[in-house]
Amino acid sequence: MADDGQRHGDRAARPARLPWARTLTEAVWFPAVLFLGFLFCFAPALHSPQPHHAHVVVAGRQAAHDVDAVLERAQPGGFDVTAVRDAPAARRAVRDRTAVAGFVPGQRPVLFVAKANGALLEQALTTAFTQAAGDRSGQLAVHDVAPTVGKDRMGTTLVYFGIAWNVPGYILATTLLRAASFDRRRKLLAILGVSALFSLVGYAVGVGLGYLPHDPMTLVVAFLLTTSVAAFGTGLAPFARRFFPAVGMTLFIVLSIPTSGGAAPAAMLPPFFRFVHAVMPLANGVEALRSALYFDGAGMLGPVLVLCAWTAVGALLMGLDAWRHRRAARPEPGEQVEEPPVDDPSVEAPVPAALPAHRHRFGEPEPDLVGTVRDPHERPVPRALVTVLGPSGRQLVSTLTNARGEYAVTGLPEGFLSVVAAVPGREPAVRQTPLGSGDVVRADFVLRDRHGAVPAGGPVRD
Repeated sequence: MADDGQRHGDRAARPARLPWARTLTEAVWFPAVLFLGFLFCFAPALHSPQPHHAHVVVAGRQAAHDVDAVLERAQPGGFDVTAVRDAPAARRAVRDRTAVAGFVPGQRPVLFVAKANGALLEQALTTAFTQAAGDRSGQLAVHDVAPTVGKDRMGTTLVYFGIAWNVPGYILATTLLRAASFDRRRKLLAILGVSALFSLVGYAVGVGLGYLPHDPMTLVVAFLLTTSVAAFGTGLAPFARRFFPAVGMTLFIVLSIPTSGGAAPAAMLPPFFRFVHAVMPLANGVEALRSALYFDGAGMLGPVLVLCAWTAVGALLMGLDAWRHRRAARPEPGEQVEEPPVDDPSVEAPVPAALPAHRHRFGEPEPDLVGTVRDPHERPVPRALVTVLGPSGRQLVSTLTNARGEYAVTGLPEGFLSVVAAVPGREPAVRQTPLGSGDVVRADFVLRDRHGAVPAGGPVRD
């Protein structure tokens, strides 16, 4: 059996490398997705903000027709004009958030706007209706019906607080993937507790520094925003698996931030991004905050329902994942190793973890150590315990072989590793092997019965 042991020892000593093209592809695909996302979301949405089908009202049917013609010539597709009865109706439309501006023609024309919708939109509306007023442009009176707090002159502070409640919700969903001891109920409780804490702290900071009005409804909206993102992310992760970081960052950062209504209010976004604004949690959280803090709750129901819908879908996905696991057939002995928790490159580096011992697929973590455990008759040894020790002797990870006697491990540090294979009734075997950057080390073992001689994997070290 000495030749057998030498053969296995030679196989274990030679590290393999993944094909360089595949390795490069798997290293680059995630930053490439983000690069393209930033390129095709931020620039097209924000490069030249201008009104796109912004809804405005004009007092008087004939005046509305005339103003519509002027605005359409000056900026085609920029405004949708509706006639209202009089000046109070025009003002009320802005306060109710059914229009972004209300124009009252006459010897002294009046324009009702709301800085709470964003100073950039207010400026664009003032410019457009100054032109519409014609030779009376010098007499146009602009009335702000929803002024912001003194430290929010641009009407964008709510967006920054929204981002502070939105992005950590996604990060929370990612970090909860590592909470292996938490079941779904505990994860939900953690989401609710952290969301409550973040909303309370954010509200205290915003009010204390004078950035937000003192209104407890902020707590409710902030809680719903963080909860919706965290719950949806937690429910999505088991289905997106290795693609979850890319999907999560695309949804909650790449698509959400440029369409949030900060740099460009919703009425100034191109049609596609305006649609995205209507469904994203961050944008709806910001709109709910604006409604609650500056418009006496007008128009708040829709955004709140959208946030609740994201939370409900997240809970539904978690329930579906639980049902899927209950319905799944019991795996064969030795094949109970699940894929390791998803690593988010923006949060943490990979850690040692067992992998399913199957052919590597695109996007999965690359194995650092693979091998088989067999008996002297070349039969696989299932459920053999394989333990990997680091250079200092500290245990890094352990796993069980599958029904074919195979095992795989990822996330190992560079340097000399000790690999121990053991199963009840057989002599354990130990192998020391160096692991370099990008290497895939193979360590195969042959475990003899306890009354036998030295195991074929190499000499046993006590």
